[in-house]
Amino acid sequence: MPLEPVVLSFSAVLLLGLGFGSGPCNIACLPYLGPVFTATGDGIRSAWRILLPFSAGRLTGYALLGAFSGFLGLIVQDWIAAPWVRWVLGGATITVALSLIWRRHKRQLSCDSRHGGADPVEVSPPVSGRTEPALPSGLFLMGAGMALNPCAPLTTVILASATTGSAAAGMMLGAGFGIGAVLIPTLVFSLGVAHFGQQLKQHMSRWGNSLENASVGLLLIMGLGTAMGWIAP
Repeated sequence: MPLEPVVLSFSAVLLLGLGFGSGPCNIACLPYLGPVFTATGDGIRSAWRILLPFSAGRLTGYALLGAFSGFLGLIVQDWIAAPWVRWVLGGATITVALSLIWRRHKRQLSCDSRHGGADPVEVSPPVSGRTEPALPSGLFLMGAGMALNPCAPLTTVILASATTGSAAAGMMLGAGFGIGAVLIPTLVFSLGVAHFGQQLKQHMSRWGNSLENASVGLLLIMGLGTAMGWIAP
């Protein structure tokens, strides 16, 4: 059955992405990114360490969807509704949670060595330096998994990409939508959620370990629930 032609310009998909990113996207991303910011508590200055790989993953996912649709001339909506998509997002979320556990373990080892093996009285500050590769890799795959979840605006972009019959044109449309979709969430999470996570950890320093454990636990639940299909992002 031939596709009905849908023509969208780069500016049109950019605006479509902005509209999507200003509303539903923030709600969908919050249960996945919110616990990461709360667990790290690094604040606004270090928010880019979380948002950069996550946003890069989303942009890559949208661009590849557009490219495949344009190259094949097909609507790949059935592909992104397949179980493997939720396995990517769920597995990436679990990877991020395990990375945060390892991050905390290394911090505790460093703290113990500074105190000569004695138990420290105060909770040590988060490690804000170089992070282990598993964390940014997990965040990148988490962003790609979020991008592969079907939604009405993305379906329109996929259809427009398929009717172009060009991988380059499809990639341009997917990337344009991705740029619009990540702009507002990046501002919201870098200025709002990151600051809130830092303040929460500072004001609840006495329960810092419990707060971090709860955040990591929530990530593990979100990852397992997404992979099993119990939670729909």
